[in-house]
Amino acid sequence: MTEIANTERIDVPPPTPAGGPGPGTARLVLASATLGFFMISLDATAVNVALPAIGRSLHGTTAGLQWAVDGYTVPFAALMISAGAVSDRLGARRVFGWGLAVFALASAACGLAPALLTLIAARSVQAAAGAVILPASLALVRQAHPDPAGRARAIALWSGGAASAMAAGPVLGGVLTSALGWQSIFFVNLPAAALALALAARAPRSARRAAPLDLAGQVTAVLALGGLVSGVITGGASGFESGAAVVSLAVAAAAACGFAIAESRAAHPMVPLGLLRSPVRAAFLAAGLSINAAFYGIAFVLSLYFQRVLGVPPVTAGLLFLPMTGLLAVANLVSARVAARWGHHVAVRLGLVVGTLGMALLIVVRGRVGLEVALVPAGAGLGFALPSLTFGVLDTLPASRAGLAGGLFNAARQTGGALAVAGFGALASGDAGFLAGMRVSLAASAFLLLISTIAVWTTFRPVVRR
Repeated sequence: MTEIANTERIDVPPPTPAGGPGPGTARLVLASATLGFFMISLDATAVNVALPAIGRSLHGTTAGLQWAVDGYTVPFAALMISAGAVSDRLGARRVFGWGLAVFALASAACGLAPALLTLIAARSVQAAAGAVILPASLALVRQAHPDPAGRARAIALWSGGAASAMAAGPVLGGVLTSALGWQSIFFVNLPAAALALALAARAPRSARRAAPLDLAGQVTAVLALGGLVSGVITGGASGFESGAAVVSLAVAAAAACGFAIAESRAAHPMVPLGLLRSPVRAAFLAAGLSINAAFYGIAFVLSLYFQRVLGVPPVTAGLLFLPMTGLLAVANLVSARVAARWGHHVAVRLGLVVGTLGMALLIVVRGRVGLEVALVPAGAGLGFALPSLTFGVLDTLPASRAGLAGGLFNAARQTGGALAVAGFGALASGDAGFLAGMRVSLAASAFLLLISTIAVWTTFRPVVRR
């Protein structure tokens, strides 16, 4: 049989003893965790299609619309790792429940927002709640499925929840925006959160682990990522020589240095720097960052392209995303079968190669039909790789640190999405014009995916046990 291998030995924890919740309870836990993941992922894609309508309603500029997206993804990414520690410390079930409640309240505030600044603030609260929901939901799945084979299948279904949200988000966002207004995109979270809470009540009480919080690391992480995104967005709108852009980027650089120092000296660091010394783990994180950068960055610019350049209504714009998003859920499930038969390394390699080729094809195609055709391998390939990437990250750390593992991987992913929206929005607003900026954005996505594909290919490979 095969196991994960890389250029150095990975300390894979021994199998969790048999036991855990019964099959019926495990299914309810998985349903609740998947629904929670679906809900927090839905807003990221649904809002993209609604951006032009939000801009008209709340008088937002392109920079303001970037913040309507990054006001969610920046705190989501920056708080993710600490949220994983909070999940481990307080218990995944409790943290998951509180996260769902706060997310629902913040969603209502988004729908009632009278101004763009209010919407961005409410989105930030959504993000803080989503940041604890995601690693807690993954920890619940990990705890409810002690058997590795069952856990792999459960993680594929859990990942499929996010994939389904990515697929449904643009279409649902377009339909709701056209029929009921952009506010309805946020109100649909209320019944979803209520159902997830009801299902989570059946989950067994989660074990707690002494996981001290690293406040210095958390503060510097927020400042570093927030400053970088703010600098890029401000630079794209006002020029990178402007005072606001210079100050933001300087704060980001200083905070990044502070983060590295804080993590190297802390007794209980938020991100133990030793975790990044594993080549395969570092490659997984780079791949997660690249995948989200490609997906969310392209979703942002294509939403503007479809509605501002092609002039189509929100419903049509949502449908035009289906070639990229429609196969995501199917790709997740097929990936689990491929991984079970041939190994996770096969699913990761194949998915990244196909996704990278699809993204590269987007650079050279012309016309709406060519764009739609190229979106198929781009979306399906990236969706195919994600479940095995997630499984690989989880299995490089003990089960007791599932919150940290999930937080670290998903923080990398959300960071990629936040930086891409900021960077691609700046390119699209540049002097060269929207279409030229969009082409450069596509090329940047393809390049990032190519680098991470090479990294994963060279570090994540099977070895035969003798």
